[in-house]
Amino acid sequence: MLKTLSSFAGLRTTAAALCLMAGAASAQDAFDPATMSDAQRAAFGEAVRAYLMENPEVIMEAVAVLEERQQNAAAAADDQLVQDHYEALVNDGYSWVGGNPDGDVTVIEFMDYRCGYCRKAQPEVEELIASDGNIRLIIKEFPILGDASLISAKFAIATQIVAGDEAYKQVHDALIALEGNPGKGPLTRLADTLGLDVDAIMAEMDSDEVLRRIADTRQLAQAMQINGTPSFVFGDQMVRGYAPLPAMQQIVAQERAAE
Repeated sequence: MLKTLSSFAGLRTTAAALCLMAGAASAQDAFDPATMSDAQRAAFGEAVRAYLMENPEVIMEAVAVLEERQQNAAAAADDQLVQDHYEALVNDGYSWVGGNPDGDVTVIEFMDYRCGYCRKAQPEVEELIASDGNIRLIIKEFPILGDASLISAKFAIATQIVAGDEAYKQVHDALIALEGNPGKGPLTRLADTLGLDVDAIMAEMDSDEVLRRIADTRQLAQAMQINGTPSFVFGDQMVRGYAPLPAMQQIVAQERAAE
């Protein structure tokens, strides 16, 4: 089944590339297949087929051009989404802000504590912030991977409300590394280790404010067509998925150069 789907996708891409080639020829030579007779159209098709069989690299060149155009169009659409929702991204009034609050580049991460790639990205994001010194980091709690994700996010947000931003960051770092499910026992031990009032935090977890923050972030993510974690915004640029440290550093450099 996967092979069949892959073959179909390849044929569809190739067909689109051939349309791209035909469109270019039409624009240049005022070529109109509609004026051909059936015999002329058949002869033309055979000539095109023979040419492509002798020069298959032309198809790959056309596919590469098509893919580049599609990537550029997707990037432009993402740039517009960031622009349209920038105020909600950087100034929602509740998301944790770290790094340099006055940094010249803002990095926003939509994350889920149970996401393997979020866990992989976490130390690299920390290194990016620590080694640069001029980046503002904003964390968006975006639990999408089930009940364990939701419980973790609610506990982190409740900690921020009850105990403040410093305690939130400690809990955030602990939850991203937590093995096993975040039940009452593990969360109680985590809070005790950090000297936090676990009863107050747990009482806050299902409050209207905690649920509102999660709902608002989900609504923002939906508006920005974000359906996976991690998802990042670097300045004006969206990056969907995990990016290693060198790639993140390069994107930050690009954002500074564009200012």
